[in-house]
Amino acid sequence: MNRSAYLTTGLAIKIFSLLSKADIYMHGQENIPSGPTIFVVNHFTRVETFLLPYYIYNLTYKPVWSLATPSLFKGGFEKFFDMIGVISTSDPKRDELIVKSLLTGKANWVIFPEGSMVKTKKIMAGGKYMIAHPSGMHEPHTGAAALALRAELFRTHLLRTARLAPDRLPPMFAALGIQSISEIQLQPTTILPVNLTYYPIRAAENIALHIASRLVKDMSERMVEEIMTEGTMMLSGVDLDIRFGKPLSMGDLLKEEWLAEDMARDGIIGFSVTPELKERMRRTSHDVMQHYMHDIYSMTTINHEHLFASFLQMYPLRRIRESEFKQRIYYAASLVTGKEDGKDVFFLHKSLQENQAHLLTDDRYRKYANFLKLAEEKGVVERKGTYLHTDRSRLSGPLSFHKGRIDNPVEVMANEVEPLKKLRSLLRLLAWQPMAFVKLAIAWYLLRLENDKYAEASRSVGRTAGRATLGRPFLLPHFRRRLGVVLIHSYLAVPEEVKALALFLRRRGVWVYAPRLPGHGTSAEDLATRKYTEWRETVENGYVLMGTLCDRVAVGGIAVGGNLALDLASRVETLAGVFVVCPPYALGDYSNRFMPATDVWNRLLHKMKGGTRNVDFLEFSADNLSINYPRNPVAGVKEVGDLLDSLEKSYSAIKQPVLVVQADKNPVVDPRGSKQLFDKLGSRNKEYCLLSYDRHVLVNGEGMENIFSKIGGFIDQIKAAAK
Repeated sequence: MNRSAYLTTGLAIKIFSLLSKADIYMHGQENIPSGPTIFVVNHFTRVETFLLPYYIYNLTYKPVWSLATPSLFKGGFEKFFDMIGVISTSDPKRDELIVKSLLTGKANWVIFPEGSMVKTKKIMAGGKYMIAHPSGMHEPHTGAAALALRAELFRTHLLRTARLAPDRLPPMFAALGIQSISEIQLQPTTILPVNLTYYPIRAAENIALHIASRLVKDMSERMVEEIMTEGTMMLSGVDLDIRFGKPLSMGDLLKEEWLAEDMARDGIIGFSVTPELKERMRRTSHDVMQHYMHDIYSMTTINHEHLFASFLQMYPLRRIRESEFKQRIYYAASLVTGKEDGKDVFFLHKSLQENQAHLLTDDRYRKYANFLKLAEEKGVVERKGTYLHTDRSRLSGPLSFHKGRIDNPVEVMANEVEPLKKLRSLLRLLAWQPMAFVKLAIAWYLLRLENDKYAEASRSVGRTAGRATLGRPFLLPHFRRRLGVVLIHSYLAVPEEVKALALFLRRRGVWVYAPRLPGHGTSAEDLATRKYTEWRETVENGYVLMGTLCDRVAVGGIAVGGNLALDLASRVETLAGVFVVCPPYALGDYSNRFMPATDVWNRLLHKMKGGTRNVDFLEFSADNLSINYPRNPVAGVKEVGDLLDSLEKSYSAIKQPVLVVQADKNPVVDPRGSKQLFDKLGSRNKEYCLLSYDRHVLVNGEGMENIFSKIGGFIDQIKAAAK
């Protein structure tokens, strides 16, 4: 092959990859050996044939050639494939070219052991790797293993002969078409498993199909399907995770009798071996194939749609309540994300490496909405009221090889993770578990998660066990489960701040959970490293926790905790109501007890943006040093400001009942700000209560009973409305 043509065509492929909207994420590049390598890769799309060698070349700077089905070598494609190093699987010199290029290190290879694209992702049958194909099921090919073993056998024999009997080398060199032993690689031949996972899998008419339909008359069903599926993914946007596994060294698998008996007797007379030796190597090739097939598919990058599709496939009933479906998937996603059941077992899409509460709050990433839309369009589920009714024949029926990706991508998604036995076991357990047990498991998981986070944070800053108890999140249960309240403490404080109010509310017949906002209850230095998005996630976790324990959930908060409560209400329509005490509207509402004058503040911000490593703190006149930090990190104040700015346009989305309580002589927050906030609320059922107090935190201290009574009345209204 012409190296200059290879590089020139690589430029064209680079341009194509830049035009594509695919986001490529590579993992495990450090596993790529420097010696001769065959990359064995799962095969799902046509473009992998030329795109993957291009990406690997950019990592190794060594040409990467690949194999492709003979049906592609038609018209102008034959010349194009020749320039980029794609060889037909029917080429009579295929094995010779592969073995020689591995021996000399001229090129690495990409080989798809399935033998063709597995469009249905069905690669398991009877617990074994079996490839679904129009011509019938078959085992994956052992060709990659056989050729890698042969190349390593020749390499080892040549190097051994050069050391022990160099006079025997010339005829071997002649048979292989090489000049000297210096051309032979010193590093062993390896096989490197590679997994490609696409997300999301969608198919639709696209511009590529329109162009192709004008250029090609009477396009085959196969061509239309491939353009619709692969064109949509590449042009509309798809995440492609390329994961390199651990290399398999062929040198470790060579048997001494092959070298000491067969090779010593027969030598190398060409690029093949004797039938007897080939037969003896067959078992090893088969074992190697099973090894790399397991490695390839165990590296599948799990995403939300794998969880949704697999769960529906395993759920024993034909209908499921939507809320329960989402809760079960949330728990599964949290377990694999939290690395409890998934530690060192699962490889996760980036969206599964984050907090999963969004599945049960606002679905802001549309993970559930997008899957449900697809499942409804393909007839897998039908929504009837609050239930989803599944068509089980659409979850485990035979798929058309060339139309499965279009007709039923949901089953394709489930097929893709069929080899992941531990994931399937987890989902099967959750599918058969009674819902009451699942809810208790979620609640226990979240309680333990938040307590573990606090214990770890306390240890990292040297908090003593006694002082750490004030900052620990707490849950106050009640024998009735009609209503639960998530109660959020203020900025610079700890959950203990709202303990008295929480006890009062429990006496009114509700459950109460008080989360700890990250950075609080530890140290001001810890708070300086936190983002307001972490506070939001903690509040969301609190909502999910109470949602598993109670029929309905309300949320309340003190000061900035109130703003976080309003933020949740703006995104979760099912909240029963929200009450807030002394919330600010903007950072400018704060007095100099909380932050400095504008000019000083601007200088501090400028200093922060300059990347200084020094963390600045402001003195804070705390009412209770056991609850509040006496120092206020500038970075924390900035996060408060960013939170308030992000909420400015969200208040109008709040439609639930709202109670706003404010002190007319608040020394920290200007009461006019909370009135401005109140006026922007979209709720028709809202109340603004301005009381005569001269402090900021009203839920502790003199007269707190009046505040409790006001909040208690609001909670009673919510409970009455729910009857």
